[in-house]
Amino acid sequence: MKQALPKGSKKLMRAWAFYDWANSVYSLVIASAIFPIYYGALFEIAGVDSVNFLGFEIPQTPFITYVTAAAFLVVSIITPILSGIADYVGNKKNFMKFFCYLGAASCMALYFFDLDSLYLSATSYFLALIGFWGSLVFYNSYLPDVAFPEQQDRLSAQGFSMGYFGSVLLLIVNLVMVLGAPEGGEMAAMKWSFVMVGIWWIVFSQYSFYHLPKGNSSSGKIHREILGNGYKELRGVYRSLATNPRLKRFLGAFFVYSMAVQTVMLVATYFGEQEIAWGGSSEKTMGLIVSILVIQLVAILGAILTARASKSFGNIKTLMVINVIWVAICVVAYFISEPIEFYITAGVVGLVMGGIQALSRSTYSKFLPETEDTTSYFSFYDVAEKIGIVIGMGIYGVIDQITGSMRNSVIFLILFFAVGVFLLMRVPKSTKSEEIN
Repeated sequence: MKQALPKGSKKLMRAWAFYDWANSVYSLVIASAIFPIYYGALFEIAGVDSVNFLGFEIPQTPFITYVTAAAFLVVSIITPILSGIADYVGNKKNFMKFFCYLGAASCMALYFFDLDSLYLSATSYFLALIGFWGSLVFYNSYLPDVAFPEQQDRLSAQGFSMGYFGSVLLLIVNLVMVLGAPEGGEMAAMKWSFVMVGIWWIVFSQYSFYHLPKGNSSSGKIHREILGNGYKELRGVYRSLATNPRLKRFLGAFFVYSMAVQTVMLVATYFGEQEIAWGGSSEKTMGLIVSILVIQLVAILGAILTARASKSFGNIKTLMVINVIWVAICVVAYFISEPIEFYITAGVVGLVMGGIQALSRSTYSKFLPETEDTTSYFSFYDVAEKIGIVIGMGIYGVIDQITGSMRNSVIFLILFFAVGVFLLMRVPKSTKSEEIN
């Protein structure tokens, strides 16, 4: 029988971080790079710019935005139920596996994505997103289980860095496939990249699954009453915030600025595909993929620098500075139109994207009270993040659809980052022993 690794051991922490290596190919290849290009090319080839869905004529970008928002809404609804069950029966690793395999299989099903079978295609995209984010609920909840507070900032950054590096490797392979494909074969190469994402995700997740603990020590059987346990736990977490003002105010700030961060990450390539003056389709494909590569590579450095900055200046102050940089990025993004401007903006985005994600996760973990019920607290964190994404993507899509330009949607992102800075300023300072602010 395999011996459980002790909390804080390098091997256990490495196994936890390695899941970022496994699943980040989804967020890069599917959410950010190849699929948005493939999606835009489908409309270009068909000579249309909208779809008829459920009796409504919806422009191409708002359509995928709405599907994304709907998937996040489902994740936010089912997460409390699943975390409650996982807590009760003590097998959150099995739930993490289920969503991993659901997401990976759905990525492979994107091979068949086309406009003629729109409902089936949208379902594959919808389920891939649910699989990815559903598995992250349980993955994130492992952080305080595998690492001590003083290790969590660095480990969280390590996870994101491994994810960026691994996903970049696969994206480079996909880039070679697409650019090296014979004339007319680019679309087929993109479709095979979706299959490769699913295989990569399944294969490399096995190392994490082998070493991560099963969950807590309970072993009850599922019955009807426990289906609502997750919501009861969320209410319990919400009530506990009354006695933890730092955690409460940080969550408020996180909810607002994360709404904007996740929206940027999910729509950046669609923005570049539509709003930048590329010379042709081949230049557009190359330019967008190179931009995403720049973001990922710089993000590795950004996550490392952010972890070091937080050690010197504190988590909250570092997050405030990063949000100010995001405000500047959005202002610039509203005006850019040339490829070189898009490349430069992408580099700055990468510098702050990895840092704000890793530092937000570890800051929340360090603000938690002493508890063995980490899944409920991270479920609350993830539900807040997902509801924020639903709101953010919904607003972005509506503004894009009404005004006919994604540039106008950027304005509301500026507001969210600015409010995020203000709310972070209201987070109470830590004691000397905590050394977080």
